[in-house]
Amino acid sequence: MNDEQELLRRLRQAVIDGSKERSVAEARAAIEAGIDPLTLLNEGLVDGADEIGAAFQEGKIFLPELMLSGIALKAAMAIVTPLIKDRNLPGQRAVSGTVVIATIQTDVHDIGKNLVASMLSAAGFTVHDLGVDVPLNTIIGKASEVDADIIACSALLTTSMPYMRDLVGVLEATGLRERFKVMVGGASITPALAEEMRADGTADDAIGAVALARKLLRERRG
Repeated sequence: MNDEQELLRRLRQAVIDGSKERSVAEARAAIEAGIDPLTLLNEGLVDGADEIGAAFQEGKIFLPELMLSGIALKAAMAIVTPLIKDRNLPGQRAVSGTVVIATIQTDVHDIGKNLVASMLSAAGFTVHDLGVDVPLNTIIGKASEVDADIIACSALLTTSMPYMRDLVGVLEATGLRERFKVMVGGASITPALAEEMRADGTADDAIGAVALARKLLRERRG
């Protein structure tokens, strides 16, 4: 294992272990070693987040460990995101759009949401992160307040996923559906499920979420 792989392994493990202090220290060490910020994101933070998410789904860890990993991930992202923002993602131009993002009500999982929120911010979007277990009316109210272009919702728990369908239903019932594009995400969300929910799309990862958000913004603004 070369030095870069070892640094990435240590960063991943710090996230998996839920150590905020180590995740920050390892992120800084990797940056000082000259590792590309996008490599840090994809092979360090995203891989660590994927592993901890899979462990939670399989019942190998429980909510306290998941939440600690989310805190560690968020701390490391605070180190890495500004470097990605300075580069503005390869081949992409900054955009000016507004996103309201939240983990849907009854779900407190935020690792994936935090990654997507950070990457959207790095790509130039104004992001309003409402946190976890957020009621539908709170999400819609905030989106209306800030004149959002996109509402982005996530859920890890399959028992919480129906609330994303309900979100679209409330927007339709109140005549607001045409006002907002809706992105949904989470480990169990597939393109077919997103279509069934009448959302405007989903993505496999945080970088894919940025590409989808750009596409939806272009569609919304014609």
